[in-house]
Amino acid sequence: MDDIAEAAGVTKPLVYQHFSSKRALYLELVDSIAQELLIAVRGAVMRADGPRQQVEMGFAAYFKLVTTREAEFRLLYGRDHADDKELGRALRMVEDAIAEAIDPLIAAGLDDDHRRLLAYAVVGMAEGASRRFMAQRPTVADSADDEAQRLAQRMADLAWAGLRSVHAD
Repeated sequence: MDDIAEAAGVTKPLVYQHFSSKRALYLELVDSIAQELLIAVRGAVMRADGPRQQVEMGFAAYFKLVTTREAEFRLLYGRDHADDKELGRALRMVEDAIAEAIDPLIAAGLDDDHRRLLAYAVVGMAEGASRRFMAQRPTVADSADDEAQRLAQRMADLAWAGLRSVHAD
């Protein structure tokens, strides 16, 4: 909290007036990151011309935030929260919100449960790729935009190939 107060140019007691604990601050950050992520992904998908472009543009918006706001994503994915039910629940809420945004985009004549399962699978792909990226960030001199676009293209290729072959049971 000392570092946060110093970075914000305020006193530590002022930080505690807004956040009762580090945990409260963490939960607020998780919520803030989740909202930005949802806004970015929804906006990108709405600008797409078709389903394939929705997949790639959605991934591009997601990975742009990962590459440009890596420290914040490390808060989300940088550690396991198995022992902390409240933090784990907050992270699941992020996954749920993203999956709910993706779900209606999967229009393949599937029942609700099947479509929802695939939406969570897409979220898991993005999260897994994000963890890998952050663990072994390339040392190349690419810009964050270039890195995000490369990740988006690779993940969109995989997701689109899979989604194209999906059919009702």
